[in-house]
Amino acid sequence: MPLTAPVTANNSSAAFERLLTIMNDLRENCPWDKKQTLESLRHLTIEETYELSDAILDGDMDEIRKELGDIMLHLVFYARIASETNQFTIIDVLNGICDKLINRHPHIYADVDVNNEDDVKRNWEQIKLKEGNKSVLVGVPASLPALVKASRIQEKVRGVGFDWEDKSQVWEKVEEEMQEFKNEFNTESNEVIDHDKAEGEFGDLLFSLINYARFININPEDALEKTNRKFIKRFQHLENRAREQGKQLQDMTLAEMDVYWNEAKSL
Repeated sequence: MPLTAPVTANNSSAAFERLLTIMNDLRENCPWDKKQTLESLRHLTIEETYELSDAILDGDMDEIRKELGDIMLHLVFYARIASETNQFTIIDVLNGICDKLINRHPHIYADVDVNNEDDVKRNWEQIKLKEGNKSVLVGVPASLPALVKASRIQEKVRGVGFDWEDKSQVWEKVEEEMQEFKNEFNTESNEVIDHDKAEGEFGDLLFSLINYARFININPEDALEKTNRKFIKRFQHLENRAREQGKQLQDMTLAEMDVYWNEAKSL
């Protein structure tokens, strides 16, 4: 006999309870859901997170709503699996994050005074150290993409006062790193002298550029992704226009392709 699905809820508590009930039903009765483990869900969660990221960059609120639902499902799924071996429950998860937020916002829930968001971030990092973290960088996941990781590293150390005083100093560092990168090339042939050293200098240059972006309130990950999307859109226009003319890109000169590329830039 089929189960009766919980009806649509009209408040947040009831809606969350509805999701938990459905999750329990699926875990107990659906062959696919019964088979899942923490490990099997991991790559799916990563995929859902990137889909949410795409929706945010697209400014598609309806899609953002849907992707948030998918991620919420994964969160309760993990908690349900853990509860089956008495590791923790969704109640433990929710109380845990509530306790952490209260503890790390003493300017809201205690008598600590702050003047701005920088004070809040400094307090956050100092409290984490008091909680037992041996380094402010412990909270930076090792598997983060390098660009995002660089941003997080810089934000973390800023929280304990390790930062440049002025953005002009950071720009000087960018120019310094650019020169050091250029020094790894033969000025006549423009060939790399020492590949490993050039790679290291290029990494230093990127790190300093990311640092400067932070000072002028530009998210480097968002900026690069928007450029990626812009390039894809323009290149696909080039491909479409070439196809309309019965041409193959590999048979076209760069000058011919530039005509369609410049056309795409004007759209």
